[in-house]
Amino acid sequence: MEDAISRKEHDEFVRRMQDEHKRIHYRISDNEKKIDTVMELTRSVERLATNMENMAKEQKEQGERLEVLEGRDGEMWRKATGYIVTAIAGIVVGFIFTQIGM
Repeated sequence: MEDAISRKEHDEFVRRMQDEHKRIHYRISDNEKKIDTVMELTRSVERLATNMENMAKEQKEQGERLEVLEGRDGEMWRKATGYIVTAIAGIVVGFIFTQIGM
């Protein structure tokens, strides 16, 4: 029975195995927390990218609507100016015709 170990050696072996088990469990738990953090960060980045894409689309649509509105104001100004020029030309032509007796 030379291969037999004492109770003290056995208890020491069990204690070391439990300590090793705790270290491994802690490492696994720590790695799982890190993985969860990375996964949450990945989801956040995906949401951010989606929001940025939606914002870019909305900004493009607003830009197009703004161009239409700005064009409408310019078109109205051109029409008003055309009407004024036409009225002045009519007055001038009318004045000329009245002066020459027509």
